[in-house]
Amino acid sequence: MTVPTEDLTDVRTVYPELERIGYDRAFSFEAKHDPFVPIAVAGEHTRQLRLGTAIAVAFARTPMTLANVAWDLQTVTGGRFELGIGSQIQPHIEQRFSMPWSRPVARMREMVLAIRAIWEAWQNGAPLDFAGEFYTHTRMIPAFDPGPNPFGPPPILTAGFGPRMTALAGEVADGFLVHPVNSRRSLLELTLPALAEGAARVGRTVAQIQVVCVTIVVTGRTEEELTHSRRAVRRQLAFYGTTPAYQPVFDLHGYGDLHPELRQLGRENRWAEMDSLIDDELLETIAVVGEPHQIAGQVRRRLDGISDHVSLVNNRAPDPLHFTEVVADLAS
Repeated sequence: MTVPTEDLTDVRTVYPELERIGYDRAFSFEAKHDPFVPIAVAGEHTRQLRLGTAIAVAFARTPMTLANVAWDLQTVTGGRFELGIGSQIQPHIEQRFSMPWSRPVARMREMVLAIRAIWEAWQNGAPLDFAGEFYTHTRMIPAFDPGPNPFGPPPILTAGFGPRMTALAGEVADGFLVHPVNSRRSLLELTLPALAEGAARVGRTVAQIQVVCVTIVVTGRTEEELTHSRRAVRRQLAFYGTTPAYQPVFDLHGYGDLHPELRQLGRENRWAEMDSLIDDELLETIAVVGEPHQIAGQVRRRLDGISDHVSLVNNRAPDPLHFTEVVADLAS
């Protein structure tokens, strides 16, 4: 489950309730709040639920800052943390975070390798000697070395969309977080081939990579709930449709002309007018739509032969705590 948290004080109740319902993992994400704070709090209020970020913006930070916070969260959660990182897009990195942007795939590869080099120094006492094109880490003294983690280093999951960033996950990551703009066809024709290409470079297969398919859900027990859920997801897809990176999925399903129109409306700050451009066919291609008792079967049909891992997204429309039936059906 990707957990929406508008109010950070909800963390103390939402995460333990997700654990009670039967979710096996819950991820925070970086939007209005830092993604690591909810995980630290959730770790104190849960016992078995695996916790992670989906995603933390990698290029807003350095390998050392990410290595530190992930190491600490792995410790305080008792080995239940997973570091999920993504690149974001250039305008946000430069204009929101005031950080450098260049060659994102090469930079992300180096980010993952640098984090692992830092962890190797802490876990096994290896000299810290990472010198790359973007990041250099060659200084580590006892005062700043946390020492071995009793639970071992956490897994690193990368996110991405295009074929090169997807292939990178196959090459260097423990897992891949598939962006919610996906369909069964896009997973089969775009995502899995790119992952396989990257994995083959280092003698791996896709089966050795944790593929987490982030899947948008539209559901509700009443017509009013379904209408509210549909409206929220139309808004979400319209927002995604303004980003050029997601164009391949729109193209694949015959909606390539939609992107320029959505992007222009976004430039003009006419966000309220964009929802109506997402028709039912596109909505039902990307999202899983139905009554709660239908969702598990639809998720299985979408992901059969692709992945055993799914992260449900709904932006509280409906509330994830109403998904008891869906989770029980998926677990059966």
